[in-house]
Amino acid sequence: MRVFQKYAAEFFGTLVLVGIGTGTIIGIGGIQDSSGIVAVALAFGLALMTALYTVGGVSGGHFNPATSLAAFLDRRIGLVDLLGYWVAQVAGALAASAVFAWVLDRNAVAATSTRISRPVVNELSGFVAEAVFTLVFVFAVLVLEKSQAHTKYIGMGVALTAVHFVGIAFTGASVNPARTFAPALIGGSWDGFWVFVAGPTVGAILAWAFYKIIIEGDLKPGDDLVEVKDAVVEGAKGIL
Repeated sequence: MRVFQKYAAEFFGTLVLVGIGTGTIIGIGGIQDSSGIVAVALAFGLALMTALYTVGGVSGGHFNPATSLAAFLDRRIGLVDLLGYWVAQVAGALAASAVFAWVLDRNAVAATSTRISRPVVNELSGFVAEAVFTLVFVFAVLVLEKSQAHTKYIGMGVALTAVHFVGIAFTGASVNPARTFAPALIGGSWDGFWVFVAGPTVGAILAWAFYKIIIEGDLKPGDDLVEVKDAVVEGAKGIL
């Protein structure tokens, strides 16, 4: 398999995920009640399954910088692929939001931005919530990704749907920096943006640590960080 295929798969998969998910928000006129929450949660879950069943076998099916970070920490991908995946994922999300901005307008895209539900949730509690939501989702992905069952993609989609059922009312349940960045840039809505980058980042790191402890029985995941550091150094040398 050629390298560009993996990055193209991540671009396409993220475009599908963000396009179907945020497109549903636009289509139903925003999340106004419980029926809206159900519709959007199912949209993101089904979009992920669609992307996974089409191109997941090419790239591993991350479509999310947080998932790629956890995969890198678990040494499933190298530094070069991590950076390449991030670029492809952001580009795919931007492409999806740009299409809606062209077909409709930037205001429609801004309406799909993830926002903290003030005054119920402040930025600090929103950060914690996003970290926990991401922890749950990415942990499920790390476990399921190694399964040989063809139904593993359904499990990943269900995990994302479940997180959205809980999280939409509080933070919009981003759990994906690319999903938040694209509507923020195209729609010009940056309210609490750091929450949706820092939260998923911390959540991904915790998901990896939980995976090492619970699934692999490694009570010293910190030791693995030395190998991660070495991988970063070697990867940086390869880039430079």
